[in-house]
Amino acid sequence: MPKDNKKPKFRLLSAVFATVCIILVGDAVAPTASIGNSQYFWWAITLLGFFVPYGLISAELGTQYPSEGGMYTWVKKAFGKKWAGRVAWYYWVNFPLWVASLASLVTTILTQIVVQLSGNPNFAMHWSLVLGIQIFYILLVSVLGVLRVSQSAWLSNLGAIAKFTFMAGLGILGIYVLISTGQSANPIESWTDLLPLMEGGHFSLAGLGFVSLIIFNMLGFEVVSTFSDDMENPKKEIPKAIILGGILIAIFYLLPSFGIGVAIPVSELSTDSGLLDSYGQLMSIAGFAAGVVNAITVIVGGLFIYTLVANIVSWNFGVNSVIAYAAEDGTFPKSWAKRNQDGVPYVPSIWTGVVALVIAIAGVIVQQFVPAFENLFWTFFSLSLVTLLLSYLPMFMAFLKLHKQGKKSEKAYWINGGKFKIGFFGVVPLILLIIALFFTLFPEFNLEMFNYNWPLIVGACIAVVAGELLVWNMGRKSENQTLAINEQEVVHEN
Repeated sequence: MPKDNKKPKFRLLSAVFATVCIILVGDAVAPTASIGNSQYFWWAITLLGFFVPYGLISAELGTQYPSEGGMYTWVKKAFGKKWAGRVAWYYWVNFPLWVASLASLVTTILTQIVVQLSGNPNFAMHWSLVLGIQIFYILLVSVLGVLRVSQSAWLSNLGAIAKFTFMAGLGILGIYVLISTGQSANPIESWTDLLPLMEGGHFSLAGLGFVSLIIFNMLGFEVVSTFSDDMENPKKEIPKAIILGGILIAIFYLLPSFGIGVAIPVSELSTDSGLLDSYGQLMSIAGFAAGVVNAITVIVGGLFIYTLVANIVSWNFGVNSVIAYAAEDGTFPKSWAKRNQDGVPYVPSIWTGVVALVIAIAGVIVQQFVPAFENLFWTFFSLSLVTLLLSYLPMFMAFLKLHKQGKKSEKAYWINGGKFKIGFFGVVPLILLIIALFFTLFPEFNLEMFNYNWPLIVGACIAVVAGELLVWNMGRKSENQTLAINEQEVVHEN
């Protein structure tokens, strides 16, 4: 029997759970809720203008051009290797930044649990313990990242269930408290409270920076397309997984955001500890006994940490596959294409772990001397967000070009419609991405903005320069190899 037939298959239910586990990220709930009541306005805009087009585009490209290369393959077919190399670079470089931010978040959650159980609000971990926990987390997700998605399906399935549990629980608690007490920390007194307005009723342009947070909550559909080799019938199962997973994702993002809005005023909400803080606040208002509050805090905190492991493991296979594909194509170092006996690329996972460790260690050390870097989670998360969004810009332009070329397979998914619909699907998400990036980097139009946002701007510039150097260097090596081959052919002919 061929080896491929012995491979465990990744079925539709597992694909739906993996979609949810990849895209539904608990670490982004509190930052999104920090937008306030206007988050619902931005959710509506991005759901219609980004989420729906992006999901359907991923289904079309993922089935018309099935490949473990994912976005890399699509962009290469449309614009060539250099642009594909840029996509691969930004797609990868965001990953160790994200892993480092989640490692920092894990220590925050553990600290909250200890504070809740001990009743000592001044408890703080020693920096050496913080660093030890972060190193353990990074090593764990790096090791688990070399499993095939079909081998780690149980991890993503349980991760999705864990997310459903604690995120829905927070929403249900918020609804109960609002109905039973009639009070909310962020009351909605009129429909204008849902709009991003400044004092005087003027539209807040700075609020456009929040679009990046909500878009981040929706990213990951293209990772599902890299599962095609592990699926029985990817042409049918990938679109179904995206649609079913998308519905669940929208519901389970809005529920906890609502719960947090009921629990804590926006001005007092922490972007890293806000979720657990909200659980404690809502349970106290609802009249839960202290022992019950402590027990639920430990359970929710444990589930939250588990999802931070499962989430990275689910993303790992997709990211590693794209980078290995790029390495085989000559836009990343060849060594990054090495695979283990199960066919899983492992070198990208090693480098992700190494870079994440360096970032985490440097962050903890800097935090001891520079109080301004108190919130390491938000610092690393913001830069990860910017680099990730950069990787998606060429994807929508590639869709417009490839769709115009027509179907490659009649059996694969295809977005039907005229020029207006296809133009809307390709252009509107692209415009939202550009707006989100600009206002994330430059949230205000004044010099004071650079006093607090310079690390993000400098980090983004370094990422862009490093990416261009990589593209140039790999392009030069590719040209030299081509010249060497041509010279050998000439010699043989002579």
